[in-house]
Amino acid sequence: TNNIARRIHEHKTKYNPRSFSAQYNLKKLLYYEDFDYVWDAINREKQIKAGSRKKKIALIVSMNPTFEDLSADW
Repeated sequence: TNNIARRIHEHKTKYNPRSFSAQYNLKKLLYYEDFDYVWDAINREKQIKAGSRKKKIALIVSMNPTFEDLSADW
């Protein structure tokens, strides 16, 4: 997304009730990366999605070991 605060708000308020985040009641931001170029972000997202669940959890723990909501004070 080009506006993470807006996107987080949409998830937390279930802006799209048929979305994955609304259906599974996902409201915490546990991990994110910032990119200057959209193509870098797209390639990184594809790389992360191709990894195993174990690798994804390890990535989250490396940045946020307590699984705190990183958007809580936005």
